Amino acid sequence: PGKVYVGSKREIAENRIPILNVYMKNLLCLPVWVLMDEEVRLFFYHSDFDCEQVPHRLRRLRPRTRRIKNISPQVPVFDRMAAPRAEALFDFSGTNKLELSFKKGDLIYLLSRVNKDWLEGTVADATGIFPCAFVKIIKDLPQQEDTVNKVRCYYYDATVSTIRDIPVEEDLSSIPSFNDLMELMRREFDQDDIVLNYRDLDGDLIRLLSDQDVELMVSQSRRRPSVKHFFSWKLHITHKDNLDVYNTSPGIGATQTLGTT
Repeated sequence: PGKVYVGSKREIAENRIPILNVYMKNLLCLPVWVLMDEEVRLFFYHSDFDCEQVPHRLRRLRPRTRRIKNISPQVPVFDRMAAPRAEALFDFSGTNKLELSFKKGDLIYLLSRVNKDWLEGTVADATGIFPCAFVKIIKDLPQQEDTVNKVRCYYYDATVSTIRDIPVEEDLSSIPSFNDLMELMRREFDQDDIVLNYRDLDGDLIRLLSDQDVELMVSQSRRRPSVKHFFSWKLHITHKDNLDVYNTSPGIGATQTLGTT
C-alpha cells in the first residue's frame, strides 16, 4: 500500500516487495480482535490512488526480444551461359497449346527431355515441347539414369540369332499374362508363327503355353542373379515348327545348337 514507506526511491521499494508480502501474511495471521482494531483496519484500507498504483515487478511486460535486422532474401541470379539451351535451325509452329512455337535463330532454354525425338523448353516467356530435329543443341541437358525396365529376348532364326532388350512399362515385380507377352513379341519381331520359351534350371528350353507357365518361369528366375532395370526372366523366341531346340533326352542337357544363355 502507498501508506507504507519502505524506501525513499521507487527502485528500493520495488526490491522490498517480497519482504512486505511476508510481513502482510504474518499480520493477517493475528487474532481477529487485533485485526478488527480501528487503526489496523485503517492500515488495510486502499484509497482510489492506491488501487491505480501497480508495482513495476507485478506488471505483465512483453519479454525482452532481440531486434533482428530485416534482410530480404536474395533471388539467385539465372546464369544463362550455364543453362542447357539450343538454337532453332528452322521455324516451328505448334499445332496445339502443348507445343512451343519459335523462329529460326531463337535461343531456347531446355527444361527436360520428353523422349528421344522431343524436348521441352522455354523461349520468350512461353513453354512447351518441340521436336529435336528443329534445333541445334548448344549445351545438352544432364544425362539421366535410364529407369525404363526391359526384358531381354533371344530370337532364333534359321540362320542367325539376335539379342534384343525390349522396354516394358511395368514394375519388375509384376507377372505378365501369356497373351500380353505373345502380343508384344509378335509386334516387336514382326512375326506371327513364333512361340515363347524360357530356360529351366537345367538349361533346357521350355515352351510357354499358358499363364501358369509364365508364373513358373518367373518363380524359377528369382533364384538367379538379376541385372538392374531388367526382368529376372528372359524369353527365347523360336518358330512354331522348329522342334530341334528342345531336349528330348532328359539328363543330357540343353541342345548344343543354341547353347546355354
